[in-house]
Amino acid sequence: MAALFTGKVLTGNRERDDVETERELGRALENKVLLLYFGSGQCPRCRQFAPILKDFFLRLTDEFYVERASQLVLVYVSRDETEEQQSAFLRSMPRRWLALPFGDAFKRELELRFGVSEVPAVVVLRPDGQVIVGNAVEEIRRAGPACFRNWQEAAELVDRNFLLAEDFDEWSRRSITDPFRRLKYRVEKTPEEKKKGRKEDGEEA
Repeated sequence: MAALFTGKVLTGNRERDDVETERELGRALENKVLLLYFGSGQCPRCRQFAPILKDFFLRLTDEFYVERASQLVLVYVSRDETEEQQSAFLRSMPRRWLALPFGDAFKRELELRFGVSEVPAVVVLRPDGQVIVGNAVEEIRRAGPACFRNWQEAAELVDRNFLLAEDFDEWSRRSITDPFRRLKYRVEKTPEEKKKGRKEDGEEA
């Protein structure tokens, strides 16, 4: 996932000097589900959704709610009109949020890449950058933190805190509902991946 932000910087929430280097980004984004939150502190719909997203994120990552943080990271992609507006909004959000610097032209590239035309929008990505959910706003409203489990399995994350080396081959069978979640959140392979898979199948045959 760090490849998505190669050559870019992300700032830590409310920490002006806390600019993520490429190496730090690799550690911050590795083996995690990434949420790209496109929003604005001035948008009425965003003001309604932001407290829901804040609660969603805290319940998965804050030690007050969980013993250990979930494999989740969020990057705020602002549509605020001024840097002051963006800063004011972020001050009301969790400290673990990251943000694209205000005025960064990469924002427009992300909007085009993921088809974001209106806010609020939450794009859910696997660690390899493939899309799990194009816009998870309604899913987060409806299911709350429960939907993270679906994304985690669809992203095929390795839970390194619990798995032993001999368990890595079996990690994807952790849940009886796993096949259904994989079907719902199926990630389409690229043409190159499909071609490679057919070639490998032919070699095995």
